[in-house]
Amino acid sequence: MLIQDIVKILTDAGIEQNEANIEVRMLIEYFAGYSLIDIISGKKLAEEKLKIVEQKAKLRASTRQPIQYIIGESDFMGEKFIVNPSVLIPRDETEILVRKAIRIINDNDYKTILDMCTGSGCIACMIAKLTNATVIGADISFEALETAYKNMEKLKLFNRALFRKSDLFSKIREDEKFDVIVSNPPYIPQSEKKNIQKEVKYEPDIALYTKDEKGIEFYEKIIKEAPKFLNDGGYLLFELGIGESDLVKDLFIQAGFVDIEITKDLADIDRVISAKFVV
Repeated sequence: MLIQDIVKILTDAGIEQNEANIEVRMLIEYFAGYSLIDIISGKKLAEEKLKIVEQKAKLRASTRQPIQYIIGESDFMGEKFIVNPSVLIPRDETEILVRKAIRIINDNDYKTILDMCTGSGCIACMIAKLTNATVIGADISFEALETAYKNMEKLKLFNRALFRKSDLFSKIREDEKFDVIVSNPPYIPQSEKKNIQKEVKYEPDIALYTKDEKGIEFYEKIIKEAPKFLNDGGYLLFELGIGESDLVKDLFIQAGFVDIEITKDLADIDRVISAKFVV
């Protein structure tokens, strides 16, 4: 079997050609230990390794399980994060949130950060890696926190990225104050679940869906509680679901936040919102 034949396994299953090429390259790199340079230069793949790659491609094609779960890791901001079905797969849109938070933190020399709904810990870890701040990542899922801790160990961020089991602010002490709270919370309404693509159905419902019709349940809860835990002049930042920016902006205004800014993604969609808390 040739590499082109493995790519065809994916395209025949309805996976777009460019995506199939990338995914086969990922499988070859991970399961065969071949680099992109090896692949481009035409280095011959050992038959037994080719067979493993073929098996994984067939698994991907037959189940539509995300390639990142099959491999067990996902690229995010130049690092490889451990992922599994207990955590969301990091997405490019989330990098906009992280880079916005990093700018605010570094510009103000902030030291204490809370990452609410931390999941894999990718946000907490990258903020800890690229600033001088200490980050607490909070999540209700014990399995997610196990993954986040492994990612912290992998990146050697001991005592810089810390993790805590907490249902939103339930285990955050009121004497703990933060300069920045950042969150990529669940924001997909349950009504949209039936329309979600096959791959996303493998990701944890608890990290994706809200119970309300508008998808703003967690924004409401976090904005309401955040002032108790923010230092004067601190910031609250969210990743946004499509069409939710005006609703979340109104929540910020009602709660007395100022300097509200919305950042768009490459598709010109409102993707990140930030606001300042003043006493």
